[in-house]
Amino acid sequence: MSDAVDKIGGPSPSSKAEIKGYFQSIALPVITDPRGDLTFVEGGNHIPFNIRRVYYLYNVPVDAQRGGHAHQELEQVVFALSGSFRITVDDGHTRTEHFLRDPRKGLYISKLVWREMDLFSQGAVCMVLASQPYDESDYFREYQDFIKAVGQNS
Repeated sequence: MSDAVDKIGGPSPSSKAEIKGYFQSIALPVITDPRGDLTFVEGGNHIPFNIRRVYYLYNVPVDAQRGGHAHQELEQVVFALSGSFRITVDDGHTRTEHFLRDPRKGLYISKLVWREMDLFSQGAVCMVLASQPYDESDYFREYQDFIKAVGQNS
């Protein structure tokens, strides 16, 4: 990973293969000139995986909640491209809240981290970079199933 990665939670892994229940702030490069700012992201360079899927949320009602799940294997980086929202992450031991509002700063979320998103501002756009294509069997949709899996992987 590049120097753009700044650890903010979870255990300190000695290699990416050991990452379980880990999240960190990621700051992307920005090129500024009189015409505006340009930010880019390269999988395997700015984020710790090759990007296999990109999706985004928009037109989210301000009182809506998204997420409410964890993944067995999938890794993600979440960005607020426009507006802001709160993302709460839970590694099975600690719950922390993060407000995303800067389009060049994202939150990396490893496998085995529960996430919930809310407090979307009007016009917020959330972009997610994912390490795998969509696979429903990779999800923990029930919090208790997630907690049981975290205990088995400790």
